[in-house]
Amino acid sequence: MKAVLIIHNKAVNEQILYILEKLEIKGFTKWDTVYGQGYKGEPRMGTHTWPEENSATLCVVDDSRVEALKNALAFLDNANEEVGIKAFIWEANYLF
Repeated sequence: MKAVLIIHNKAVNEQILYILEKLEIKGFTKWDTVYGQGYKGEPRMGTHTWPEENSATLCVVDDSRVEALKNALAFLDNANEEVGIKAFIWEANYLF
């Protein structure tokens, strides 16, 4: 199993949820508003100066679905380059 953390502009919230639904990734946690700045681009702080905001979605994915998720997120990111999507992955194990 892999944990996948997706940080994305709020503008693509619906598309992210659609991808998870189509790939039958049922378990996820979503934070509607997160603030920060990536290694490139402008900060997203929800302020007058930096008005945009991000969301974050964390899902645990079976190894067999990771590549499909990665490809779908890359496609969405390429189609919306100005919006920005970043995904991070690491090993995940259920404790109970």
